[in-house]
Amino acid sequence: MPAQALASRANIHRSVWALGFVSMFMDISSELIHALLPIYMVTVLGTSVLAVGLIEGIAEATASIMKVFSGALSDRFGKRKLLAVIGYGLAALTKPIFPLANSLDWLVGARFVDRIGKGIRGAPRDALVADVTPPELRGAAYGLRQTLDTIGAFIGPLLAIGLMWWTANNYQLIFWVAVLPAFTALAILVFFVREPKLPATNRPRTLPLNRQELGRLGSRYWWVIVIGLAFTLARFSEAFLILRGESSGLPPMWAPAVLVLMSVAFSLSAYPAGVLSDRMRKTDLLLIGVALLIAADLILAFVPGLFGLGLGVALWGLHMGFTQGLFNVLIADSAPAELRGTAFGLFHLLTGIALLLASVIAGLLWDSIGFQGTFAAGALFAVLTGAGLIALRRSAQGHF
Repeated sequence: MPAQALASRANIHRSVWALGFVSMFMDISSELIHALLPIYMVTVLGTSVLAVGLIEGIAEATASIMKVFSGALSDRFGKRKLLAVIGYGLAALTKPIFPLANSLDWLVGARFVDRIGKGIRGAPRDALVADVTPPELRGAAYGLRQTLDTIGAFIGPLLAIGLMWWTANNYQLIFWVAVLPAFTALAILVFFVREPKLPATNRPRTLPLNRQELGRLGSRYWWVIVIGLAFTLARFSEAFLILRGESSGLPPMWAPAVLVLMSVAFSLSAYPAGVLSDRMRKTDLLLIGVALLIAADLILAFVPGLFGLGLGVALWGLHMGFTQGLFNVLIADSAPAELRGTAFGLFHLLTGIALLLASVIAGLLWDSIGFQGTFAAGALFAVLTGAGLIALRRSAQGHF
């Protein structure tokens, strides 16, 4: 396995490596801000917690909607890198607003534009990885990009903790630090990512958001959508992991450590899982992910203290590593090459809606029963998802 992994890594296109580092630096920048922004809004600007939740919900919904249109545009015009540059560029340009803002309006505007940028770049970037990668290496390619992305996701909160201590809670100075990795990401994208030219004859004649073009995605793609929705309903926002940490006695200053631990487990497992997905049945790997999620939920529900918190969060991160990159592989393999951007955008939109629904259910259960109810329900949904996967493996005629 180590020799196979090294061989796969050596054969991965350099643009995939570059996109991975783009994701890593932008995640360092974004998480450095987002790990502190809710606290800053509440304690410094006097924003209510309800307002913070509404702002975040609207921002993420906007990102999900934008992914559909940006993916379809990248298919229509064959300009995946251009849309990625626009998306990452918008995110980079918003970063100086955070330390300069002296009112909630400016912060909300910056957050909103940042999420628009995320929505614009996501589907074209994922489609570009498939465009430059042969099918037999896609698992490794998506796993590598996801690993580098997740490394950024835990470096950012770690920096936030360290800089809060070093600067004596100087939020503005920390937000200025976040500007540098954002523009580093944009520079890597512009100078090191190469996009293959898609022949005009292979591109849709119109924007492919109509019934005829969506019908061309085929039954295998829609099976992937069903699996993805089931998986998303079985889990919920990582914000509930932070709340679980608070209920375990974790001091507020160390709340980002929950995301750090989850991201470490995620990053360590994403690339090996991607390599495995090139060599074994996809449903078998997804079932491993389901088993890890069930174990994480049950531990978080019923094992008390910081030990239960740490073990449950680590298993949650491992389940993410075994499943998130794999869904990218399934989308890339099941959709026609000329509709990959649309396929990724539609997948992100529908799973984003499912994640919102799952998080609402989780919040209602938490308020009415407690965290045990939330995580126990998550385990139950995961069991049902696993049963559906087993049935799918028997009936999908070798597609998975």
